[in-house]
Amino acid sequence: MNWLNLIQIIVSLLLICAILVQARGTGLSAVFGGESSIYRTKRGAEKILFFITIFLAIAFLATALANVLFRT
Repeated sequence: MNWLNLIQIIVSLLLICAILVQARGTGLSAVFGGESSIYRTKRGAEKILFFITIFLAIAFLATALANVLFRT
């Protein structure tokens, strides 16, 4: 296993964790329209976690592309 595969695995696990932490407020009631659709802004730790998730998604895409381009 080369270092690029290891980095991609680590980034993917961190991305999964970040997404699961954000999904704490959604439940089965959202499927049936029970969740309110009031717009609110992200603040504090929620905003930081949102940007970390975006960064991890971009990092995952970059490592996946690098893995394809630099395949040995």
